[in-house]
Amino acid sequence: MRVKIINESAYPAPSYATENSAGMDLKADIEAPVTLGPLQRAMVPTGIRIALPEGMEAQVRPRSGLAAKHGVTVLNAPGTIDADYRGEIKVILVNLSEEPFVINPGERIAQMVVSRYEKIEWEEVETLDGTERGEGGFGSTGR
Repeated sequence: MRVKIINESAYPAPSYATENSAGMDLKADIEAPVTLGPLQRAMVPTGIRIALPEGMEAQVRPRSGLAAKHGVTVLNAPGTIDADYRGEIKVILVNLSEEPFVINPGERIAQMVVSRYEKIEWEEVETLDGTERGEGGFGSTGR
């Protein structure tokens, strides 16, 4: 699938790291390092804008290395980029660690996965079909 992109950043357009990668890394398009203190959040610009085809969305997800090693994650994970959005993609990062974290220019801060979705129409009914699980949730199926 071909997707139109405007890349106003100082870095190459997002790309897949390996042949079977699902996500493309998004980079911080900032002029100087930004420090995120513990529990602090920031909207980090990427310098890119995209035009997704109808029926597609892009999800902004955390990078596992940043989350595991530094406690830095995407606050609204996954963040959804709708097909009709044309503004700059920004990533809401939060530092959940007890140590400050420095975001450097060009650093890979998140990943973006493009997916197809279905539109639905609600059909109001009086009852729903039964299942083995029923109304059980929040740990009802065990560990």
